[in-house]
Amino acid sequence: MTLSYISMPSLEIPSSNAIHAFLLTSPKKTHQKLRISRLFSRPSFWLGLIAVCLTLSLVKITLTWNPLADDFSPCGSSSSLPTFSSAGHALVSTVSNKSRDFSGSTAVDGRAVDSHIREKVSEAVTDDQFEHTTYSTFITPFSPHALDKNMLEGEKQFWRQPDNGGYKPCLGFSAEYQEESRTLEREKKKYLMVIVSGGLNQQRNEIVDAVVIARILGAVLVVPILQINQIWQDDSEFSDIFDVDHFKKTLKDDVLVVSSLPSTHIMTRPVQATRTPVHASPEWLRKHYLKRFNREGVLLLRGMEGRLSKDLPLDLQKLRCKVAFHALRFTVPIMEIASQLAHRMWERGPYVALHLRLEKDVWVRTGCLPGLGPEFDVEVQDARIASPQLLTSRSNMNYTERKLAGLCPLNAAEVARLLKGLGASNKTRIFWAGGKPLGGNLALKPLIDEFGNLYNKEALALPGELEPFVNKASSLAAIDYVISLNSDVFMPSHGGNMARALQGHRAYAGYRKHITPNKRQMLPYFLNISSLPEEQLDTIIRQLHGESLGQLAFRTDKKGRDVLAYPAPECMCSSS
Repeated sequence: MTLSYISMPSLEIPSSNAIHAFLLTSPKKTHQKLRISRLFSRPSFWLGLIAVCLTLSLVKITLTWNPLADDFSPCGSSSSLPTFSSAGHALVSTVSNKSRDFSGSTAVDGRAVDSHIREKVSEAVTDDQFEHTTYSTFITPFSPHALDKNMLEGEKQFWRQPDNGGYKPCLGFSAEYQEESRTLEREKKKYLMVIVSGGLNQQRNEIVDAVVIARILGAVLVVPILQINQIWQDDSEFSDIFDVDHFKKTLKDDVLVVSSLPSTHIMTRPVQATRTPVHASPEWLRKHYLKRFNREGVLLLRGMEGRLSKDLPLDLQKLRCKVAFHALRFTVPIMEIASQLAHRMWERGPYVALHLRLEKDVWVRTGCLPGLGPEFDVEVQDARIASPQLLTSRSNMNYTERKLAGLCPLNAAEVARLLKGLGASNKTRIFWAGGKPLGGNLALKPLIDEFGNLYNKEALALPGELEPFVNKASSLAAIDYVISLNSDVFMPSHGGNMARALQGHRAYAGYRKHITPNKRQMLPYFLNISSLPEEQLDTIIRQLHGESLGQLAFRTDKKGRDVLAYPAPECMCSSS
């Protein structure tokens, strides 16, 4: 076993002579004591002291009063809590009279990305059980664009945002939860270590669950360790992607987070959790881990994707939302470039963000084929034979069966036809997120032919802007995430962690339009596309997606739904 050691800075201890001299310092003279005693006995002294205290109190109230507090109240009137300074963070946009276009020139009347964010917490009206609170320290997307009166009706339908039912972020923990928090603040005997794996959004999910598990077990959480991904070979650490200080500060009332084990535990052999079942309950975790955890003091978790139940008590569901939408904020360098690129798309009007899953590893893992011709099909099949462990479930199904079951990513031609059927015009501006497609521009050709205004982050960036993130797959995925979050419409070509993360984040931000392709019912029509009139196929596409446009949907409507994809009703409340 490899042992790690903590280097502790040396402390400068006063010499014994200095301490001795301090203790032997001669007392004040007697007449000095008498003067002080007489001063305290005078009424004028106490009246003056009270006046000074009142003056200081008025000054403090004046400096801390925030007249904008009501703007952030989610559910009625509110009283403001302290505003936290966050200079240097570029997360939200503010109005400016100038901004750059894609080439770096100046455009008038654009929106600029400011170099700071609003860090504000508002406390809303309380009821008998909960204190409804919303935390504005989350990545707030740009506002959707107003519909152009010159648009055709079909195009207006495409850009129209869904009804959010008046639901807004609303996190308020029960009195029992808050009382337990005060108890946990004093407990620093157990430390939870976690190793998270996968791509950015899988890591994000596992970090969220790690915080919740730490809360369940009453443990201090050590900043999670990111395992090097086998596919992307990204060796980034937590602090390279997420703002560690913000993570700790946001969760200080829920779980204590430390950067490393203390010296008292550094030599402790951790209890390694094994055989954790899928969808484990809080009761299961306490029963199987708490006894040894209390004895040893350090617990190590790894491979926790999907291990924690999706159906948790209300306070723990709220904690999930708090971690995902508030605590896990990207670092300042990532947010600055991502916000700039998002603004370059936003300033020229509404845009669609597509998450295209056209990379070679996606075709290998899904058991599907890219449809680019025999050469690329053979390349994918050979890679799958060489690495059979990469193939995900349902290995007994062939490619055609997978395709018709809706288990394959949409290719560029299918994405283009779906967008067109939903009302997107050929002038629609599209940002596409994702890695390098197998086949390069050949894979994108149907989209390029149908929609000429197609951009990715490399096309939006000025020379050198993305250089700090070369070979940093998670940082590049974070940039894609922010640009996609700011879009008027978002659509993934395939389900996955990023699609679900953006679905939930866009819902939490007010139910921004999110198209979920109905692949299983749509693809049979695409296979017979030549036999259907274009207008008839458009009608079928719109009918199949009438309820898949990001409308308000409750997690509780279906068992096992993830609160990070369906934040209502646990993490949102209606202001109507």
